[in-house]
Amino acid sequence: MKKQLVSLAVAALFLAGSVGVSMATTVKCEVKAVDGPTVTLECGKKATKLTVGETVKVKPKKATQAIEGC
Repeated sequence: MKKQLVSLAVAALFLAGSVGVSMATTVKCEVKAVDGPTVTLECGKKATKLTVGETVKVKPKKATQAIEGC
């Protein structure tokens, strides 16, 4: 009985912890303008998933490096 209660508690904690992660959305946008600390993004139809004042994480596109051979 004790093992069942412990496993149920662990499962409940895992579920509660994963709810916040599953609510995050991924939206790909294009930078249209940069004016000092202000960045303007164009997200198309997926912009409705974002709200005013929401904190977003932005990853810059990685530059590809040329491979030099012999």
